[in-house]
Amino acid sequence: MNDIPVNKEICQAIEQLNPLQLAWISGYCWAKAQGVNPAVAIGDLQSVSTLATTVSPLKVTVLSLSQTGNAKGVAARLAERLQQENIEVSCISAKDYKAKNIVNEELLLLVSSTQGEGEPPEEGVVLYKLLHGKKAPSLSTLRFAVLGLGDSSYPKFCQAGKDFDQRLGELGATRLLDCTTADLDYQATAEKWIEQISTIVKQQVQERQSANVVSQTKENTTTVSSVYTKQNPFPATVLTHQKITARQAEKDVRHIELDLSDSGLHYQAGDALGVWFDNDPALVQEILHLVSLKGDEIVEIENKSIDLYTALTSYLEISQNTSAFVQSYAVLANHQALRDLLQSPETLNEYVANTPLVGVIKAYPSHLTAVQLVDLLRPLTPRLYSISSSPAEVGEEVHITVGVVRFDHQGTAYTGAASGFLADRIQEDSTVRVFIEPNDHFRLPEDTSKPIIMIGSGTGIAPFRAFLQQRAANDASGKNWLIFGNQRFTQDFLYQLEWQQLAKEGYLHKYDFAWSRDQEEKIYVQDKIRAAAKEVWQWLQEGAYIYVCGDASRMARDVEKALLTVIEQEGQLSPEEAEEYLMELREDKRYQRDVY
Repeated sequence: MNDIPVNKEICQAIEQLNPLQLAWISGYCWAKAQGVNPAVAIGDLQSVSTLATTVSPLKVTVLSLSQTGNAKGVAARLAERLQQENIEVSCISAKDYKAKNIVNEELLLLVSSTQGEGEPPEEGVVLYKLLHGKKAPSLSTLRFAVLGLGDSSYPKFCQAGKDFDQRLGELGATRLLDCTTADLDYQATAEKWIEQISTIVKQQVQERQSANVVSQTKENTTTVSSVYTKQNPFPATVLTHQKITARQAEKDVRHIELDLSDSGLHYQAGDALGVWFDNDPALVQEILHLVSLKGDEIVEIENKSIDLYTALTSYLEISQNTSAFVQSYAVLANHQALRDLLQSPETLNEYVANTPLVGVIKAYPSHLTAVQLVDLLRPLTPRLYSISSSPAEVGEEVHITVGVVRFDHQGTAYTGAASGFLADRIQEDSTVRVFIEPNDHFRLPEDTSKPIIMIGSGTGIAPFRAFLQQRAANDASGKNWLIFGNQRFTQDFLYQLEWQQLAKEGYLHKYDFAWSRDQEEKIYVQDKIRAAAKEVWQWLQEGAYIYVCGDASRMARDVEKALLTVIEQEGQLSPEEAEEYLMELREDKRYQRDVY
């Protein structure tokens, strides 16, 4: 060790350098030793530190995995906050993100919503599967933090965010902040998280001595140039309100057309319509009666003093039950049987899934104050409906297809909060408060010559009506194949005459219908996919795009299994290769889903 060919002063100087500076010095010295003139001469350097930070500022990426736009909004807000600190940041939506690029990230801030039974949003599936698959990369150089958005009325609350957080840690990444979860009223939690993580990131950047860099934020591809938003909805007039299932059908489905004239609202085929609604007056009265309140009590909601009846009607969620409600109500009601339910998460989740909120109060009655009742309830949130029209066809109208939820609980009939409002409490010439919710991960191919396969069941047919209206308006040359399922041909064939007309005009080239109750053996859309395996594979070879809309937990999952079977069988691939093939379709946006 005494033979080191440098003097003591050089050794002492080297000891003062950070790892990045050492790496730069190493490369510089190697170049000099090879007789190569480095790009920057020693005399030009003000300091090694200045050069090092200029060469490699800390790379900060904010990644949103959004289903309805909330996660994307939080991510944009975080990026804006970081920009205020002069931090270079790339803000990107998962639909525009190459999953395999995660190995190149240095500091990743991930905001993820959850859909279905704890699954990632559609645009985040590719990244999720990569991280949880056999080819998951080592991420030992990555630093990260995760914010999960969710709905506590579902058992697997914020599960996607939790899964991403856990898996990133398992792959060697360094957690900067424990995973944070936020419920439907996520704004306060999100703002607190933004401030916390911004402070941490600022410290990380300062360690790298990075400054004066340029920020970049990706914009949403759908522009909604209007003063009307989710927070300020447009009062749209109902033009048409029509039941489109037969009188004797088990399902009640409504076709509703709304007038957007003078709203400035614009949408594309594939987008959703947000609908604000009032709760059922009968349900409001039932809850007031059960807790021994009149409704004229004054409460504070959103910094406003209003009467309790109005609060329950227009501001608070009183239909969807949640584990949090049951847990909080159990403390107030002081019923031993209800407290016993809390001992088992599985039992509690099953109870919540099968019992409406009012059913809990009815089974375990208690006198509450108005403030106690309000504190138990979550803010009312709008419901989203896939738009079933194209503006190219209907102009300044917007159409939705609403499946009405009706059920009986202990002898009392109830309806879904929003669907009951739309079916039973509005009519033609009524007004409904609405806004546009862009859905950029459910879009027709830009190349109109590409074939498309549309797979849906029940009201999952809605966006495909919009798709075909758009394709017809564009006179698109690409072939269109519709695979649709419902209960009965004579009772539940939604938009039957329109499909027949589109086929006659040459815009619906192939169609398969699955009726589950018309014969002893039930037939579903996934059965139709398997039966047409060779043709499905042929369309894929021709560059077809596949779209799936409907129930996430059953239909969409079974459809994906059927598609994997087709790919494996017709492509002569192994199960792993079939998974990889479908993953590539997702990455190329040739396999898109709008599931709920």
